[in-house]
Amino acid sequence: MATLGAYEGRHKVTIVGSGNWGTTIAKVIAENTKEHPDLFEENVQMWVYEEEITIPEASKLHDPSSEYSKEKHKLTTLINHFHENVKYLPNIALPHNIIANPSLQDSVKDSTILIFNLPHQFIDKLCDQMKGHVLSYARGVSCIKGVSVSSEDIKLFSESIGEKLEIYVGALSGANIANEVALEKFSETTVAYDPPPMDSRSATPKEGRTPQASELDLTQITEHKDSKGFKSRVRLTAQPSELPPLDHRLIHTLFHRPYFHVHVVSDVAGVSLGGALKNIVALAAGFVAGLGWGDNAKAAIMRIGLLEMRKFGKMFFENSVRTATFTEESAGVADLITSCSGGRNFRCAKMSVERKMSIAEVEKSELNGQMLQGVSTAQEVYGFLKARGKQNEFPLLTSTYRILQGEAKVEDLPALVAKPNEF
Repeated sequence: MATLGAYEGRHKVTIVGSGNWGTTIAKVIAENTKEHPDLFEENVQMWVYEEEITIPEASKLHDPSSEYSKEKHKLTTLINHFHENVKYLPNIALPHNIIANPSLQDSVKDSTILIFNLPHQFIDKLCDQMKGHVLSYARGVSCIKGVSVSSEDIKLFSESIGEKLEIYVGALSGANIANEVALEKFSETTVAYDPPPMDSRSATPKEGRTPQASELDLTQITEHKDSKGFKSRVRLTAQPSELPPLDHRLIHTLFHRPYFHVHVVSDVAGVSLGGALKNIVALAAGFVAGLGWGDNAKAAIMRIGLLEMRKFGKMFFENSVRTATFTEESAGVADLITSCSGGRNFRCAKMSVERKMSIAEVEKSELNGQMLQGVSTAQEVYGFLKARGKQNEFPLLTSTYRILQGEAKVEDLPALVAKPNEF
């Protein structure tokens, strides 16, 4: 029987994105590719949006006599020279096998595993640039939290990427503050990856009287199911048998570190929804915290929010979402706890109540006008629910939207989310 180390080929990994979280994930993965040379090529490509900067004075690398501190240099040059992302992840040493690459097309060339970690608004543009440069049998994992919601539909970012590039893409999400992970402080995450059937190395017997009746060659299958349980529009190419099988075990090996514990599941929709809906709940938790109502009130909001997150997933992704994803995984309850404890949705909502300012005013003063993810998600989710007449079935999600719109008061939140007792 073949072992993982017996395969002729090895997986090449590329990180698409090099911000704070992207560079952190690159660090995690590069440590693992170095430790498992039988499974992965050691060098990890990291695509970097090219900028020219000087070493900041606050950096431990700053040297007034050095040309790197006096003159601007390309960010990729600085990363590859100092092995540190001096702009987006300063003062964190990076493995030397991370190769910063300013060319998107070159960085993804011949890579069998693509890790996407970039602002969601750039997905379409960058995928268009990658078309024709990605292996037909490549697979991916999206570390982009959230989902795309309109009144017509909900789209997972992982599936948007997959459809653009015609590959399968899973999702990673959890209670993961990038700087804490980069500093190797203990944390957990959830990776959702539902291996396409054509990647299985085990033939499945067809109906027949004997094993010789021929077996179904799964590598010839091109169809797979999407997150709603329907046949996907993407036709996939099986990964070559020379490569180690890209299953849950290999995904775990790629991401897991002693300080970054990974649980691999198949529920891509649940993991993705958890990363989106928790931001709305965090706003509500921030509202009650701003009133000074204490931990009991915040705990009540979190409990109600978790139930509505689970209900939303089961209602609109009934064929794939698992309740346990919300109640047991880092991508569910743990991420919710972190977001309602100190995330910026929570902090800005709390600030808006304390200062008697609108969220828009807080965004302008604290975020240079950038919209909080929870605000945009609340608007999109409300529009989606209202189009289906379901808004009253999700009182917390709906009430948070109404407070943002000035249609309800924070003080009325307990009454708005109250559930009648059934005796």
